[in-house]
Amino acid sequence: MDESDPPDFKKRIRESFRRQAAMRTIGAELTRVEPGTVEIELPFDAKLTQQHGLLHAGVISAALDAAGTYAGYSVIDPEASLLTIEFKVNLLSPGRGERFLFRGEVTKPGTTIIVSDGRAYAVRPDGPAKLIASMTGTMMVVRGREGIEG
Repeated sequence: MDESDPPDFKKRIRESFRRQAAMRTIGAELTRVEPGTVEIELPFDAKLTQQHGLLHAGVISAALDAAGTYAGYSVIDPEASLLTIEFKVNLLSPGRGERFLFRGEVTKPGTTIIVSDGRAYAVRPDGPAKLIASMTGTMMVVRGREGIEG
């Protein structure tokens, strides 16, 4: 971001995140918003696990997608919005922890297409955070489309 970027991008992202019913449903919290970087945290909840008691891959993917997309929101103009058009997730380690951290970072900003990378970490009190998944996502910048606004 540069000097001409609107100072209210953090407010715009926080307001948009509050409208995300999916993130609210899984108990996700927006914990960091900086130019090009967004972090979302999620407490462990047994309702979000698969049959082995591990955080479900769908939940991991959804939170990484949201983190990467909101990182993208931090580098676009206020009149624009974003829609994910593709992502690839690598599940690297079982989703076992008391909390989970999902960090999205813009890899390639653009006026039409934005690419972000994300990392998911399991956080446990007895050791360092452990990388459990990575994602690369592609978003298209949307302007002037009815029903799709920041």
